[in-house]
Amino acid sequence: MKPSAHELPIIYQDPFLVVVDKPSGLLSVPGKGPDKQDCIVNRLKRTVPDCIPQPSVHRLDMDTSGLMVLALTILAHQNLSRQFRDGQVQKKYVAVLEGVVENHQGEIRLPFRLDVDNRPYQIHDPVHGKLGITCWRKISVENHRSRILFTPKTGRTHQLRVHSAHCLGLGCPIVGDRLYGQGRPGEPLHLHAAYLAFQHPAHGKILQFESEPPF
Repeated sequence: MKPSAHELPIIYQDPFLVVVDKPSGLLSVPGKGPDKQDCIVNRLKRTVPDCIPQPSVHRLDMDTSGLMVLALTILAHQNLSRQFRDGQVQKKYVAVLEGVVENHQGEIRLPFRLDVDNRPYQIHDPVHGKLGITCWRKISVENHRSRILFTPKTGRTHQLRVHSAHCLGLGCPIVGDRLYGQGRPGEPLHLHAAYLAFQHPAHGKILQFESEPPF
């Protein structure tokens, strides 16, 4: 079911930042056209009218659910953006993959880039691609599906989806992935940003947030 146009699932808020639990099917930032204006950023602006014009410091794919942090001040935006750029933010995702992953844990190092003839699809390219690095651990297997904990070390577009589906990765697409797998219409992508930790931009203390996957 599509999220309510007025709902902003805030789980933490202070004068500097907001942390939300984004539902699957909702854009992080506005796209092109009037039909792509409902998003986390625009809902935030309605909820906190005095926030900065561009509060986004990172984003989740439309089909990915889970934790996002947004800045309410310019200084907070600069600080949080730097933490993401420098790899200081800790992120963990839970996903359910089609098929049984044989090993128990490992690291995927796979370079890929945008397929300019088939946007937004990403393709493996050892020459021109940018390296994506993901650590993973198998949580469980049930009904020929594997529940995986991902800890990405880089933040490439569609990184976890590509690393899951590609034969040089885990070789098992994420359940509900219509781009890299055989996801059925209406089936949600089983990828959830379950953990987020970063340094508070004002007082420097580490903030940690967890969210249970909806699947």
